[in-house]
Amino acid sequence: MENSIFELQYALDTFYFLVCGALVMWMAAGFSMLEAGLVRSKNTTEILTKNVALYSVACTMYMVCGYSIMYGGGDFTAFLGGITADGVAGADEPATYAPSADFFFQVVFVATAMSIVSGAVAERMKLWAFLAFAVVMTAFIYPMEGAWTWGGQPVFGMYTLGDLGFSDFAGSGIVHMAGAAAALAGVILLGARAGKYTADGKPKAIPGANLPLATLGTFILWLGWFGFNGGSVLATASVESANSVAVVFMNTNAAAAGGLIGALILAHFLFGKADLTMALNGALAGLVAITAEPSTPTPLLATLFGAAGGVLVVLSIVTLDKLKIDDPVGAISVHGVVGFLGLMLVPVTNPLTADGGASFSGQLIGALTIFVWVFAASFVVWFALKAIFGIRVSAEDEYEGVDMSECGLEAYPEFTNA
Repeated sequence: MENSIFELQYALDTFYFLVCGALVMWMAAGFSMLEAGLVRSKNTTEILTKNVALYSVACTMYMVCGYSIMYGGGDFTAFLGGITADGVAGADEPATYAPSADFFFQVVFVATAMSIVSGAVAERMKLWAFLAFAVVMTAFIYPMEGAWTWGGQPVFGMYTLGDLGFSDFAGSGIVHMAGAAAALAGVILLGARAGKYTADGKPKAIPGANLPLATLGTFILWLGWFGFNGGSVLATASVESANSVAVVFMNTNAAAAGGLIGALILAHFLFGKADLTMALNGALAGLVAITAEPSTPTPLLATLFGAAGGVLVVLSIVTLDKLKIDDPVGAISVHGVVGFLGLMLVPVTNPLTADGGASFSGQLIGALTIFVWVFAASFVVWFALKAIFGIRVSAEDEYEGVDMSECGLEAYPEFTNA
């Protein structure tokens, strides 16, 4: 009887893990639609190609070596063939679900981190330079910081973040801030889009081509986030885990709603208009803010945390524009600035105790570790690509749109003059 109960729990937890992984995979569609809606029509095909290609690159490179680096206990020799039905070489096997389900769930997370980069460098980056960076990011840069955080390995053998009181439930820092750090390094070396700033340095708005598509993308991401946060409970086949999953779903939804409301109100106060793009980014900011700890806040606190993220993302987007950091979709603000906020909110509802939790100092050290490593490593890779191949398209190709120069296809040929 006891064995039958274990088998049932194993099957249910594995199935739940896989369904949540599929929801996170669906976030790739959300990023694709959001970014396709926020870029100009002449750059739509390339942004879609980047998103579907980066997902494939992430799945392959994380399988080849990334998962082994992140969870192999420092066994960097477990590359090809390191993942089997029994787990990854050198790693402790999960007790209540299939190890291959764990790999699937983790691989869609690394793809999410890489998706953050694509929007920030949109409309002026060479496609193949971007994909070359995706190889390094998903095979090495992300797995290394993942090994120091979720993998529990010491940072360059010096200190262990968990021992310092660092906690990141579903990846506000590990996934989102890491993706934003890589994006920031690329944007700095890439430069702003032509025409983004006036002669006296003032930013100009460059509207996206399809706001209905951007809105659809936001709703897809909102839905996928239930798998992102809910799946991070890692189980659902007991009363305790089922209750935890329900709380995580409830708080995730509450934070997204709070983020949208906060951003919409502040945008109206600043600009005198209800800015849809700010509202969409506000919802995503609320989701990022709650991702570091969605299981311990009350619904009201989750809403307030989300609202704080929504307010912060509007201020951050305006500030980065003034600093001439050109991010067409606001990804650095949504995932980086608010990702840091999410980490620092964890001790408010989950303070450090003998049973776990987080401290403000541990969160700060963890955030700095993630950002410094990912930004520095990414900057080196972007710089090497810029020196060897170049990362920016020509001025002529940028003016005409990268769809034709990079992909040879237009997204809306019937509405484009020859």
